[in-house]
Amino acid sequence: MIDVRLQLSVSDARRRFDLDIAFATDAPFVALYGPSGAGKSLTLQAMAGLLPVTAGHVRLNGRTLLDTQAGIDLPPDARGVGYLFQQYALFPHLNVQQNIAFGLTSWRQRLRPDDALRVEELMAAFGLTALARSKPAALSGGQQQRVALARALACRPQVLLLDEPFAALHTTLRRQLREELRLLRERLGIPAVIVSHDPDDVLALADEVHVLDGGGVRRRLLASDPDLRAELERPL
Repeated sequence: MIDVRLQLSVSDARRRFDLDIAFATDAPFVALYGPSGAGKSLTLQAMAGLLPVTAGHVRLNGRTLLDTQAGIDLPPDARGVGYLFQQYALFPHLNVQQNIAFGLTSWRQRLRPDDALRVEELMAAFGLTALARSKPAALSGGQQQRVALARALACRPQVLLLDEPFAALHTTLRRQLREELRLLRERLGIPAVIVSHDPDDVLALADEVHVLDGGGVRRRLLASDPDLRAELERPL
């Protein structure tokens, strides 16, 4: 189960945004859906430990990643979270193999044999073996996404967080990669949370949808709802 309750505020010189969101679900694939500025990406960042939280908790399959009342706040690398950023955030000076392996090593140690095997298996699974020595600038958008997803999976996460993973891709490739992602999640058997403002992403992938607006959940929808598309296209 994913159990999230988060309160936080972010601000700059012009505005302040307050996030106050709660949802709990056993669904394998969850969508946070809504317009830009609704708080979707902030929710993922807070779940991953990338943002300070004023109050709340994040629990995953009974394991507490964050509980402000109990003083628990695991660092990002201890949360067991795989994160696919919207712009992929690949390191331009590292090749495909090095990007995928980045979270498995440090400047103090070399890649362990079992981790090196994990990287090789992921490159093969994503069709990247022939591109192992290529830098991100030489890759297509779809190839960059596969590298970023392989990197997110390298540490064997307990949950996969996906921030607008198809936003930079053209329509045909989006359809192809949606199907690849759906099959991959089913094969791995780990829960996933996707952020999107595209109804087609939600309809293709999500078992459960939480519609966000203004920093909170406004509606909860299920994939089995026959009027799901109409509900997603309804003005907030």
